[in-house]
Amino acid sequence: MEKIQSYLLREVISSNSSEAYSLWKKSHLGENKDGKIRYSFPEALFLVEKNKMSVFSGNREISEKDLMRKLQKYDKKIQVKYSVFRDLRNKGYIVKTALKFGAEFRVYEKGKKPGEEHAKWIVFTDYESNKTSWHEFSAKSRVAHSTKKNLLLAIVDDEGDITYYEVRWLKP
Repeated sequence: MEKIQSYLLREVISSNSSEAYSLWKKSHLGENKDGKIRYSFPEALFLVEKNKMSVFSGNREISEKDLMRKLQKYDKKIQVKYSVFRDLRNKGYIVKTALKFGAEFRVYEKGKKPGEEHAKWIVFTDYESNKTSWHEFSAKSRVAHSTKKNLLLAIVDDEGDITYYEVRWLKP
């Protein structure tokens, strides 16, 4: 497969190449919107790292390092989000954004497809060194419960290792 050529225009990374459509159908990377495949920042970084995509700004190709730097201007948490996204994708999960839920991601069980099944988890990411109040934890838990998903907290430590905590509601 040829590399996908995509373009960064303000806060949007998109492509209308046949390779982009093919990968979207096969691997659920990107979203078919307005006649183009639009990529979340973590998706684009993942594809660039895997050498499956080139991102251009105008006529100039953006290096992986420069792309991360540019994306940090729009999303201060992109590094922690990307670490978690990459880890989950490498483990075989389909990972999509969850902005409408106020979370970073929604994650589908292996073998389940967006549009055909509902995501099992809603994911919030953070660094181990950051503190979360009970109020914030409760709000995240309520979002997961109200969307009928399990809460998955992805905590990244100083070495870049990720620990996942699944939170579910139980009725005794």
